[in-house]
Amino acid sequence: MKLAICPGSFDPVTLGHINIISRASKMFDRVIVVAMVNKDKQPLFSQEERVELLKRATAFLPNVEVDSFDGLLADYAREKNATVIVKGLRALSDFEYEFQMALTNRKLNPSVETVFVTTNAEYMYLSSSLVKQVAGLGGDISEFVPSCIVNDILKKYGRNETK
Repeated sequence: MKLAICPGSFDPVTLGHINIISRASKMFDRVIVVAMVNKDKQPLFSQEERVELLKRATAFLPNVEVDSFDGLLADYAREKNATVIVKGLRALSDFEYEFQMALTNRKLNPSVETVFVTTNAEYMYLSSSLVKQVAGLGGDISEFVPSCIVNDILKKYGRNETK
């Protein structure tokens, strides 16, 4: 049974993330989407909230589970006996950083491989940072994130819920 991990900060999860997770779920027997702590970022949502949002957003994928972890991804992969890390790429600019991380994870855990999956073209521009910026400035985020979490994001900005 091939177990893959889809790591990220997911603050918040976007339709681009869901695109990658959904496609990974077709490639691997089991996928764990793991909300990681990124000490370089100040999250809008707590780790627990990100896990809850991810659970709702991926509920339609039967072989996907959601977890969280604060530590090295290579250690998490070892702990879960995962053999694959799935990383989404939007543009060439993502590749250099992700390639460096893949090599580091491979050095720390030689039994894990990183697989890069390019997002669908319609999501290439999309990021969690963009979603937060648009939401914070009063814009419509309904085409950027799963509909089941739009209201959670709007509440963080003191905005009324959508219908």
